[in-house]
Amino acid sequence: MNFLKNLFGGGRNEDRGIYFYVQPKMCKEILRVRVDPLNDLSQTDDGKGYWCRKVASAARCPFQAEIELYFDKNKRFKESCVENGELVSEEAWAAQQGGA
Repeated sequence: MNFLKNLFGGGRNEDRGIYFYVQPKMCKEILRVRVDPLNDLSQTDDGKGYWCRKVASAARCPFQAEIELYFDKNKRFKESCVENGELVSEEAWAAQQGGA
C-alpha cells in the first residue's frame, strides 16, 4: 500500500511552492502569490532560465498587479517586474494577517 502512495504522491504534505507578496496599486491589502516550480515555470527563449507571469487582484481593489518572475536554470529566483503594484516582504504580509 505504501508503494502506491509513494507512486501517486498520496500522503505527502510537502509544499514545494515559492511565495511572493504583492501589494496592488491603490490597495492596502497585501496578497500572497504561490509559484509551483514544477508546473508554473516556462523555459526562457534562450534556454538559460525560467520565467512565469501571475496576475493578483484583491476583492476591493481597482487594479490587478501583473507580476513577471525570472529564475535561473536551477529554478532559483533572480528578478521580478511588477506592473500596477509592488513586491513587499513576507513580514509585511504576516503583519497584515495578524492585524486582520
